[in-house]
Amino acid sequence: MSTSQELLKQLAREVAFLPQEQVQEVGRKGRNLFIGIPKETSFQEHRVPLTPSSIATLVSRGHDVLVERGVGQAVQFQDNDYTEAGAQVVESAEEVFKADLIIKVAPPSLKEIEMLRPKQILISALQLTVQPKDALRKMMDKKVTAVAWDFIKDREGIYTIIRAMGEIAGNTSIQIAAEYLSSDKGGQGLMLGGISGVAPAEVVIIGAGTVGEFATRAAMGLGASVKVFDKSIYRLRRLQSDLGQRIYTSVIQPDELKLALMQADVAIGALRPEHGRTPMVVTEDMVSEMKSGSVIVDVSIDRGGCFETSHVTTHTDPVFKEYGVIHYCVPNIASRVPRTASYALTNIFGPLLLTMGDRGGFEELIKKDLGIRHGVYLYNGALTSEILSEAFRLPYKDLDILLAAF
Repeated sequence: MSTSQELLKQLAREVAFLPQEQVQEVGRKGRNLFIGIPKETSFQEHRVPLTPSSIATLVSRGHDVLVERGVGQAVQFQDNDYTEAGAQVVESAEEVFKADLIIKVAPPSLKEIEMLRPKQILISALQLTVQPKDALRKMMDKKVTAVAWDFIKDREGIYTIIRAMGEIAGNTSIQIAAEYLSSDKGGQGLMLGGISGVAPAEVVIIGAGTVGEFATRAAMGLGASVKVFDKSIYRLRRLQSDLGQRIYTSVIQPDELKLALMQADVAIGALRPEHGRTPMVVTEDMVSEMKSGSVIVDVSIDRGGCFETSHVTTHTDPVFKEYGVIHYCVPNIASRVPRTASYALTNIFGPLLLTMGDRGGFEELIKKDLGIRHGVYLYNGALTSEILSEAFRLPYKDLDILLAAF
C-alpha cells in the first residue's frame, strides 16, 4: 500500500471517530431492529442463533423478530416458545428474508443469497471451503452488508464465538472418546478414569489451544492420564498456568509423539492452523502402531485433520476403523450438542443486537466497536476484507474510508 493510501486511511479513521453535530432527542438514542431468523438448511446443522428467552428480551426493548416455523425443532424449542417470547412465526424463509437483519448459524446457501435484498444485513458464519465458489460474488451483486461471526472479536481481541465453540468441542471430544472406548462400540472396553487398583486410560491431546485446553480439563476431570503436545512452547506454558497444576507436556517431536500414541487409549486432534490447512503431524505409520480398539477424535478435521488416516465423516455415520483404531472425524462437533451450543451463541448474539439497537443501528455500532467491525467482510456490496480480495482476485475497499463517507 502506498504512503498516500496509508495517510488517506488514517485520515478516514480519524474522521469516522470525530464527534458529529446532530439534532437528536434528549435521552437514549436507539433504533428498533427488524430481525429475521430462517430455519437452517445446511446438512446436520442443528444450532439456532437466538433462544426464545433472548428473543423475549429483544422484543421487550421494542425490536421485531421473525422466525421461520420449525426453526428450533432440533434443540427442542417449539414454535409456541418463540410466539410466547413475542416473535412472529412465519411459514417460509421468503417471509423471514423480508427483515432488515438476517441472523443465522451456517453460511447462506445460493437459494438464500437469491432472497437477500440491497442494504440488507446478514450475520452468519464465513466458511468459504463449504460454500459455492461464486457465493461471494453473488452477495456482492446483491449489495448486502455481511458479517462473519467467526471473525468477531471481543475487547481482549479473542474470537469470542470461536472460543465458545472450541470449549464445547473440547469437552464433547472426551465424551465421544469415552463412549467409543466401550466394548459395544468396538473399543477396548475401558472406562476413561479407571477405578481403585485399575489404571486410568491414557489420553494424548495434540494442540494446546482452546479445544485442547477444554479436552484436557474434561479428561482430567474424569480421572484419565493426560499428555499434551503442541508446536508452541508458549501455549504449553499457558495451559499449565491456566490448569493450575503440572501435567505432561511436550513440543511436537515425531519420536516422542509416536511413543505416546503407542501407549495411548485415546488421541484427540486439536490443532488449529494460522492459515490454510491443519498441519498433519500424525502419520499413517504412527496410527498403525496404536493399540487395537483405541480411539481417535480428530476435531481438526474441518480444516483437513492432523491425522494422515482421517477423512470426513458425518453425525449419522461418524466412525470408521483403520489399523483397528476407531476414527471419529465429524466436522462441527458443536452441532452434536446443539442446545448447549445454541445457548452459547445466544449469549453473544443477544447482547450484540441489544447494543446495536441502543447505539442507533448497525452502522453506528461498527463505527465504535472494532471487534464487530473485524467481522465485516461486505459493506453495501463492497468487499472490505483484503484477505478475501487477494484470495478471489476481487476489488477491495477499505471499510474505514467507507464509514467516513457514510
